[in-house]
Amino acid sequence: MNNKQKKVDEKFYLVREDVLPEAIKKTLEAKELLDRGKANSVADAVQMVDLSRSAFYKYKDTVFPFHTVVKERIITLFFHLEDRSGTLSQLLGVVAAAGCNVLTIHQTIPLRGKANVTLSLNTTGMTEDITDLLSKLKRLDFIDKVDVLGTGA
Repeated sequence: MNNKQKKVDEKFYLVREDVLPEAIKKTLEAKELLDRGKANSVADAVQMVDLSRSAFYKYKDTVFPFHTVVKERIITLFFHLEDRSGTLSQLLGVVAAAGCNVLTIHQTIPLRGKANVTLSLNTTGMTEDITDLLSKLKRLDFIDKVDVLGTGA
């Protein structure tokens, strides 16, 4: 199988951090240290996070923080929220403050005081990290659940 064909056949997964092996987590930490200029070389970065250079080189081109994957893309979020006056407006305010452009909104009819909302967002103009935005949204008292349904071009 040639390199080009191999790239087409690759599969990608979104995995929660707490289930990742330590070597992958440390690789991400080392990459961040290098990106932020906190480490001058790979040798320095891997030493700072207590990781072997071979493990770093094994994973460095295969693991990426979620925010780098969704940069300049569309992300679709699903919300389960309380049906109270102004909740959708507040939700959209947080999204707008983060620099996202709302492309579509789909809201179900509220049942038993709850409603589902799906937002498709253009994240090109985001002024913060996607993980920070998700954390802010999850902390809103009227939101019961936030899920990332997908990302795309």
